[in-house]
Amino acid sequence: MPANADEKAINSHCPWSGQPVANDSLTRYRGRTVGFCNPGCRDKFEKAIGAFEEAIARNARSQAAASDS
Repeated sequence: MPANADEKAINSHCPWSGQPVANDSLTRYRGRTVGFCNPGCRDKFEKAIGAFEEAIARNARSQAAASDS
């Protein structure tokens, strides 16, 4: 979820590229604003997080179903 440009990122450099954070490339993660050097890096991060969150949810559903059996 992209963040507001008014928010201050917790980091000064992009975790993917090491380049300085750009104001148009912020996102919210676990209640914090994380910055990236460009929207492509931000979107790559959001996609990766989405995949992990989905895998965690799928695992939790699988475990719940197994315990109901």
